[in-house]
Amino acid sequence: MGSDVEAVEISNLERGLLSECNSDLEPEIDDEPVLFAASFQEMEDSFVKYHTAQWVLYSLLLILAWGIGLLMLLYLPIRRYVLRKDIQSKKLYLTPNSIIYKVTRPVPFPCFGVLKKEKHVLLPSVADIIVEQGYLQSLYGVYSLRIENAGLRRPPGDDVQIQGVTDPIAFKKAVLMRLSDMRNDGSEEVPNTRVTSPSKSLKYDPYFYSGERVLQKVDEVGSSVKRIQALIEEQRSQASNPLE
Repeated sequence: MGSDVEAVEISNLERGLLSECNSDLEPEIDDEPVLFAASFQEMEDSFVKYHTAQWVLYSLLLILAWGIGLLMLLYLPIRRYVLRKDIQSKKLYLTPNSIIYKVTRPVPFPCFGVLKKEKHVLLPSVADIIVEQGYLQSLYGVYSLRIENAGLRRPPGDDVQIQGVTDPIAFKKAVLMRLSDMRNDGSEEVPNTRVTSPSKSLKYDPYFYSGERVLQKVDEVGSSVKRIQALIEEQRSQASNPLE
């Protein structure tokens, strides 16, 4: 009986380890391979140091202002624990159709649980991948990666912002190469659509029609002004003829 129980426990442990390894290697999506997986492990210490320095600066300023910074300094060890768990849980994947970002961070007081966030960004909606680095970030070698949406009416707050990526340039290149492949595949399916049928490509552009309407209005106003000038000149000529 003891050997059977031990065998069951070992099998359960093996399944748990295998499930953790599989979750680390690829995201839980339906039959979509992972083209590129960003790494965060190498930047863990730098990420924690950067946010610690930022927290200390804010604390010192608040000590001089209202004295709240003292409580922030006392909270610093918990803050470092939350940051370390935050970057350890981050996962960023590139699949053939989307960018997937997952993070599980503890709440400000870890005893109250964790917050899970998962965001899928479709590649056709990606306008650009922006790599940013401020002055304080440059001191610790930390980069910010921002996925800019292509929607015209979306506020900048909808952009996905990720800190602590080990090699953001490589991830940006992978995304841009995938977008280029998708555009090339689309051009092969529908060749020369912009040359042979420009009206079809323009009918989906609202700015073209708004500009055309503005030009029409300007032409109408110009023609009406010319008519008014002609009427004024005729009235002046008629008024000057009786005097002569």
